[in-house]
Amino acid sequence: MSLTIILRTWPGFRNRMIFILLMFILFSLKVFCQDDSLQNISLPAINIKAFGQNKKLKEIPAAISYVNKQTLRSFGNTSVVQAFNTSPGVRMEERSPGSYRINIRGSSLRSPFGVRNVKIYYNDLVFTDPGGQSYLNQLGYYNFNSVEIIKGANNSLYGAGNGGVMLIESLKSSDSAALFAEYTTGSFGLQNGYVSATSKSGKVINKIGVQYLKSNGYREHSDLRKTVLSWNSLAETGKNNLLSTSFLYADQFYETPGALTFAEFSVDPKRSRPATAVFPSAQSANAAIYQKMFLAGASYHQQFTSNFTNKTSLYGMFTQLRNPNINNYDFSSEPHTGGRTVFTYISKNKANLQLDAGAEIQKGFTTVKVYRNKAGNADTLRSTDDISNRQYLIFGQATLDIRSITVVAGASLNNFLVKFQRFLPAATGPQQTEFKNQWSPRLAVMKKFKAVNLYSSIARGFSPPTTSELLPTGGAINANLLPENGVTIELGVKSALLNNKLYIDVNGFFYNLKNTIVQRRDAGGGNYFINAGKTKQRGLEALLNYQDIFKSPSITGSKLWLAYTFSNFHYKDFVQLANNYSGNKLPSVPQHTISSGFSLSLTNLIATVTYLFNSKIALNDANNQYAKAYNLLGAKLFYGLSRKHVLQLFAGIDNLLDNTYSLGNDINGFGGRYYNTAAGRNYYIGINFNSPFTKP
Repeated sequence: MSLTIILRTWPGFRNRMIFILLMFILFSLKVFCQDDSLQNISLPAINIKAFGQNKKLKEIPAAISYVNKQTLRSFGNTSVVQAFNTSPGVRMEERSPGSYRINIRGSSLRSPFGVRNVKIYYNDLVFTDPGGQSYLNQLGYYNFNSVEIIKGANNSLYGAGNGGVMLIESLKSSDSAALFAEYTTGSFGLQNGYVSATSKSGKVINKIGVQYLKSNGYREHSDLRKTVLSWNSLAETGKNNLLSTSFLYADQFYETPGALTFAEFSVDPKRSRPATAVFPSAQSANAAIYQKMFLAGASYHQQFTSNFTNKTSLYGMFTQLRNPNINNYDFSSEPHTGGRTVFTYISKNKANLQLDAGAEIQKGFTTVKVYRNKAGNADTLRSTDDISNRQYLIFGQATLDIRSITVVAGASLNNFLVKFQRFLPAATGPQQTEFKNQWSPRLAVMKKFKAVNLYSSIARGFSPPTTSELLPTGGAINANLLPENGVTIELGVKSALLNNKLYIDVNGFFYNLKNTIVQRRDAGGGNYFINAGKTKQRGLEALLNYQDIFKSPSITGSKLWLAYTFSNFHYKDFVQLANNYSGNKLPSVPQHTISSGFSLSLTNLIATVTYLFNSKIALNDANNQYAKAYNLLGAKLFYGLSRKHVLQLFAGIDNLLDNTYSLGNDINGFGGRYYNTAAGRNYYIGINFNSPFTKP
């Protein structure tokens, strides 16, 4: 009998599971845990790559969140959503299993699905395509070793995008040579397996891994299957020269159950979208995503002199996407390529000066075909579009350190071009839209004291419409959509106290945005976009991270964290036809968010308890519909089976309070279809094997 059947049929299993986990925390005393120990991580001591600084986190004058492997391991190993949501100002959503969306300071307002308005880099390669879309769901859980999240319109080095920047690393030079395998099973038919081999030979490190993930989903019509194959390497080719290569192949399928109305959500939140008099149900339409992606690239860092270096990266990516939905069957083929180069000059005298200058370019060729959907099969061809997009930027930055003062000044010049031609149902002839010579400057100043660093910054952000917004699938071409632009002012304090055990990071920001792009949904679930005038966004983000709280021979590490986000986001000037939304709250953003947790590492055990609170969320521009507030409580335990770092058991509970809530609402959903139900109380259990390679 499978474990899944046992979990579903064992009387009183939920209460017993909770009791067992609590007993684990209180009474387990002599079990070994591998490299998940809490004793070696100190946020103030971590070097950050953001803005090309390579400095300690507390020394960079910017709002940056850092998600490390330890944070990722505090939650389940099938998704990074909960780990990302420990960062203040960051809200990651999952509309259905496998469908990610990221909200950084309100950036998901224009993202019905996927990641837009956030620039993403993967091992120094540009992961965001030239059309402005990032298929983050194609990365597997194990592709994330660490993530730096730059929040807000800080485009001086990274080009267009008001939401922020994510720098993802999958391999570090400090990684050990080892064979690692992990298997997890749990609620909703969860099956997750991963195997990786890491080798070190001289100055070369290679890592190859494969993950397979399967789930029946917590809603009707929400099955998921995913395979990710990756290979990464780091090789020193000379003194201070480093070659990094990345290969990634992902094949993913997941069913899309569709959004529910409040009435449907209240009666049965697990159901999929039902049929109407006009449209079929999600189930009968076989609504789903079939997605494949291939990425290959390399980054080379070389040092010409002791003061002068260069890092250049080149890559190619291909994405194939098929999407039978309520209205259509969409098929797209999206190859693109790109590169980035940065030259750095460092002068260390009485005043340290660093100069960075470079360029980035991307070119894509996309074909989109829209068919009539006949029970999940492509039927009559309805439209065909050829799209060619190009995006480039040149940038420069100067960083000056004079005693206790740091000044950073930078800017980028951005150009975005889309050429397109529709062949069916009627040929439109070649058309193009171009946004050029858009400046994005940034100035930041930090004053360093003994234990406290104060900083302030001002930046202008620019974000052009994505290709998907200019040419929504199956919809009318919207060549008149204007780019967003606005100015952000930040004030912040970073402090490391008690010998770097206590780290405090607090920032407040003021952001005025013009030509805000917002999305609308039609009756068939399709999307279209409009400019919404001006928005006024005021916020506060705070993080407290306290490590090594207790001192005891039996306690090898402990950690307490608390993150709070306050978002006061409103439309300043937004009138649409007869509707005046000026002064209303921006939908999709909770006003208050709290994330906290506590981890304790004994000689033999690691136990983590986490908590997340989200206040109510406006679901439409009119602010007459809200998703209720919710509280999420979770726990995870690691139990070692070997003193030689080989075998380890783990188990966890998510949503222990069994809240019914929607994670990833369809904002401004037609007919009040807003709700995408998240999983109720669920459990997982697993085992991993970690055997270091040693020389004979």
